[in-house]
Amino acid sequence: MASSSSTGVMASSSSSAAAAAEACIYDVFLSFRGEDTRHSFTDHLYHRLKRAGIHTFRDDEELPRGQELKPEIERAIKASKASIVVLSENYATSTWCLDELLLILKQRRECNHFVLPVFCHVEPTNVRNQTGSFALEVKPSSRWTYQNVELWKRALMEVANLSGFTLSGHETGILKKVVDTIYNKLGPKDVHLPINITGMSTRYEEITSWLDQSNLEFLAIYGMGGSGKTTLAKYIYDSNQKSFEYVSFIENIGSRSKGANYLPKLQEKLIKDIYGGKKRKIPAVSQGTCMVEEALQMKRALIVLDDVVGQSQLDTLLGTSGKINPQSKIIITSREKLELPCWRCQKYEMKLLNDDESLELLCRHAFRSKIPMAGFEELVLQAIQYCEGNPLALEVLGSSMSNNTTINYWRSQLNLLEKDIHSGIQSVLIRSYMALPYNTQKELFLHIACFFIGKDVDYVIEILEPDYSAISGIQTLVNRCLLSVSPNKKLMMHRLLQEMGKNIVRQESTKFPAKRSRVWLSNDSYKILSQGEGSEKMEGLALDMKMLSKENFALKSSYLKTDTFKKMVNLKLLQLNFAEFKGSYKHVSEELRWLCWLGFHIKIVPADLCMGNLVAVDMSYSNLEVFEPPTVDILSLKIINLKDSHNLIEIRNITRIPNLETLILWNCYSLVNVCENLGELSSLTLLNMTGCKKLYLQPTFFFPRSLHRLFLKDCNLERIDTSLLRFSVQPYLQYLNLCNSLFESLPCYNHLENLRVLDVSFSFRLKCLLCLPSTLAELYVYYCQSLEKITFESHRFPLQEFGYEGCNSLYEIEGFIKLQAIMKLDETELGPMIWLPRDVPWW
Repeated sequence: MASSSSTGVMASSSSSAAAAAEACIYDVFLSFRGEDTRHSFTDHLYHRLKRAGIHTFRDDEELPRGQELKPEIERAIKASKASIVVLSENYATSTWCLDELLLILKQRRECNHFVLPVFCHVEPTNVRNQTGSFALEVKPSSRWTYQNVELWKRALMEVANLSGFTLSGHETGILKKVVDTIYNKLGPKDVHLPINITGMSTRYEEITSWLDQSNLEFLAIYGMGGSGKTTLAKYIYDSNQKSFEYVSFIENIGSRSKGANYLPKLQEKLIKDIYGGKKRKIPAVSQGTCMVEEALQMKRALIVLDDVVGQSQLDTLLGTSGKINPQSKIIITSREKLELPCWRCQKYEMKLLNDDESLELLCRHAFRSKIPMAGFEELVLQAIQYCEGNPLALEVLGSSMSNNTTINYWRSQLNLLEKDIHSGIQSVLIRSYMALPYNTQKELFLHIACFFIGKDVDYVIEILEPDYSAISGIQTLVNRCLLSVSPNKKLMMHRLLQEMGKNIVRQESTKFPAKRSRVWLSNDSYKILSQGEGSEKMEGLALDMKMLSKENFALKSSYLKTDTFKKMVNLKLLQLNFAEFKGSYKHVSEELRWLCWLGFHIKIVPADLCMGNLVAVDMSYSNLEVFEPPTVDILSLKIINLKDSHNLIEIRNITRIPNLETLILWNCYSLVNVCENLGELSSLTLLNMTGCKKLYLQPTFFFPRSLHRLFLKDCNLERIDTSLLRFSVQPYLQYLNLCNSLFESLPCYNHLENLRVLDVSFSFRLKCLLCLPSTLAELYVYYCQSLEKITFESHRFPLQEFGYEGCNSLYEIEGFIKLQAIMKLDETELGPMIWLPRDVPWW
């Protein structure tokens, strides 16, 4: 660590002006004697500086005695803002170290270069006075000349007079002081923020209080792939690492888990970081877990475990004892909701970028600006809508289009996204899919992505539970951020995840949709059906003829042939909206679970249509005149929807579907007769007859005992025997809708012990509601203009929701309000209002 002569050092040094102008590549240059401290104090100091974000130069090579200072060492000193001189026992025996010291002090005098001495197990007086191992003498050598020795002596005296630190015992405290001194002297370091950091500061502010809560050691950041979890964790880490004694950031654990012996390697890094650079060999994973647990209890550390896959992986890395230094903080990022103790963990679901943030991030990558180029505004908006706030997608898409900023190129690229997904996005998102533990869950994900987004979750569960264990499967997809359920219980999926799923199906046969397991595009489905190209592989198919008409798709014929289904023997999900077929329906797959045929064109259900495995039938807007199931009982069918089948007149033999749970006859306004044995259905929980204005129920008709929800709105209930409205054998009834009815009163419902909601709005003849059950939580009587009185079984007002706008005649609501004519009150009842004239009229 020295040069051949001091004059050589001085000659090689540039002028003051040039040195000052030299770009500072490093924050700190470490000057040390390798044989003394390379593998001890200096190594620990280097790692501490590095973890604090201080860019440090450390030469790892030891030159033989007498060699000159290497040019790269000179450049490193000149390109550093500060130097730490570790003065150890044999420091002054190296001409290399002494030449380094000369140049360091020259930089201090001429370039405002900060110098911090550390006296490592030596006394500052020995250095200052050149005694002991620091005594310098002229030797018969080209290096140890009188001139050089005198320069080195002055340098040792100068550095010994500078403020520094003396290490004589344990080094932990000194290390922290040295790092803090350098950090503060150099000024607050600007953390390097890449351009994909957009929006992170806002999200950081939402969770920054976690750092100050001593009872919360863990922060779990979860969300879909590419949502910015790692970026946020790095932002928190960079902003707070100086406040911790030890720090560790282990990235891409999910990717590393594919390699051999990955867990011991991760444990070794974690232990090395926590113990301040001391690398320890881990012979087995179980021993490594114990060592990590021990380290976590002793050290105050900030740890980031990025992309953790599964609870077991986390338990293996950190252990299960739960004993952690209360001043430590552990950040975990994952694509799934890990089961961490809620009283020790703050969970944060990664929020995707809003439109303004998305605009900025996309434009930064596409145009190197925060705003789009002129003329690209609408195209940028399309790209933002496609990405739906996913930072990775915005970054990939913006970068991919940055090389060609022509409008036609952008338009072409955006059109391509309607047919395919960028591989850079697909490769990140597909990892969550591939990590699903069961093939049935993968199949479930693909079915939902292709056919069931926006559908009611309970409806989808009914259809897919028999084959795919949908109850547990959907919960797994939600936990792994591949799916979500909206407040109104609709299945929701990020557009890119949906595109990723569809692309997986496309890869089954890139050129021939008929060879894929699922076909969801109507134009592909029409070609398959019109050309009879179906295959055994196909499990789901969707066709919407109205959509094709809107797109001006060229149709070969106004109808299709049923024999096209011959090859589709494994078809489970079939959607044929407003499509007309001719031929025998015996060719339709016996494996069918879901038949959604909006606008079904035949007047009766074909007798040869196999319904043996169907779970749900949706024939809304159909031309059916009579609905009658085949002669054989259909045990699996649970849901029938005939909504807006305006020609439907009669329902027959419904008991052939003994396990039916939902029957929707909404707006079947020609419906007159419903078979009397409907009441024998023991599983029917939802019956919706809203708008069945011509409905005539025989006196012998009764509603099923199993009903939970019943809709009889707009049914002209004066045509129905009032005994039916007693619901005397419906103990499970929870929701009852009798809106727009013509009755004047209703029977007492105090026997309906589970009734929670009653809606009789717009029943303009209704005068009173008496003895309503105490279980009632919601009552709606909007615009019941003749309604005067409402009483409750409990004689108290039990309602949580009460809608009574437009009830102009209402004068008494028991337990809430009662209006009475003043002239009918005596003096005791009037109290302090006795002064009122008794002849005031009451309206």
